Amino acid sequence: MFRIVVVLLAVSLSALGQRKSGNPLDHLPKNIEVLTHFGERADISPDNQRIAFMDKSFGDAFVIDLKTRIIRCVTCSVPGAAFLRIMHLVSGDYILIGPQHFSDIHGSRRADNELWFLSKQPGSKPVRFNQKMSEGAALSKKSMRISYSVTPAQDSSLPAGHSQLFVATVETSGGAPRLTNKRMIYESKSNACTIEAQDFFDNDKKMTFTCYEPQHLASAMTIDLANGNVEDMSKAPGTYNECEGIYPDGQYTNVEGDRQVAELGGDHGSRNIDIWKLRLDGTGKDFKRLTHFNDYEGFKASNPVVSTDGRFMAFQVAHPADEAGVGYGILLYHFR
Repeated sequence: MFRIVVVLLAVSLSALGQRKSGNPLDHLPKNIEVLTHFGERADISPDNQRIAFMDKSFGDAFVIDLKTRIIRCVTCSVPGAAFLRIMHLVSGDYILIGPQHFSDIHGSRRADNELWFLSKQPGSKPVRFNQKMSEGAALSKKSMRISYSVTPAQDSSLPAGHSQLFVATVETSGGAPRLTNKRMIYESKSNACTIEAQDFFDNDKKMTFTCYEPQHLASAMTIDLANGNVEDMSKAPGTYNECEGIYPDGQYTNVEGDRQVAELGGDHGSRNIDIWKLRLDGTGKDFKRLTHFNDYEGFKASNPVVSTDGRFMAFQVAHPADEAGVGYGILLYHFR
């Protein structure tokens, strides 16, 4: 009897934390295809015809036409370009995010991170908004609305641990591009929740955002822009749930989640993640796993965005050991 118990225990322990060897790109399901073999932080155009992405962190921005698969660089004429993100405005123009110059990974990503406007006209140069901000931004697919967060790293007047969420309008008429109608819509007064803007939905009446929490955890949140009501949609304390990509009906969001760690083993947090689909019904019970890259040792899937017609999403292959946002190619996930 003792021997049977020992064998069963050994089997259960070997199953926990048992990730596969090999490369998930060699075992893709039929509804996933490789779009590029380099790049990170994809963003789908509002008309779903193009995908913008970065070649690398602190690098150049590119756009790929989904019909012709032609790739063109949109910042290669900018000496020393050191951007972290490119995103589409509904006008067809772009928002760039990153420092004016690269100094070091942490300082350039945090204290020096700012918003830029880039016209869709070929050969255009980025224009500074003179607005520092934290991590990524939310851009409406229906209007020129933008949302971003600010922490003490960008605004030294804020008390330690505070973070603020803003909405504004990108104005391009009558002179240089600028941000107008700025207003703070939410504030966290402790590091129990450090805010990052993510997606507008419900005709820009609501937003998703992420609360980064101590011990490398995170919760997926929503805010009603009319009354300021905030709700935790993931309701999964002790796990990592970062909003990444809203569905056109506003009923679901993708999250970078670590729920598979319970079966596969490893640390909770942003390193061991895959893409999950979360219903925004406030229960935190309707999670569906979409990718299985973290089933393989040394891999994860991250940074998903969903097309405005809901037919596909773009995401990236990444490695758990790297900094957040670093990717090694853009993939398309076609919803059946």
